[in-house]
Amino acid sequence: MTSTTLIPIFGTLAAIGLILGYLPQAIQTIRTRNTDGISLPGFLMMGLGSFCFVCQGILIGLSKGWDGAWALVTTNLVTTACALIIFGIKMYNDHFKK
Repeated sequence: MTSTTLIPIFGTLAAIGLILGYLPQAIQTIRTRNTDGISLPGFLMMGLGSFCFVCQGILIGLSKGWDGAWALVTTNLVTTACALIIFGIKMYNDHFKK
């Protein structure tokens, strides 16, 4: 296999892994509202990283075309949204429920 064949394969596997990693946590947090075991700094950093990948994907798409950039943007929009939801529930639980 050539590297041009491997790039989209690894991109797709990364997208599936990231979404399947974030989505169950977001769904469980929404259902239970339990955020006791979630590290706020950890989720802030993961959310920031996802947001930066969205920005990178948009910049790549605008400058080089959207061939592979759409997967980077879409995946990280989903993970950023999950991180924001979990962050919001965590902030509510930790600071406003006292």
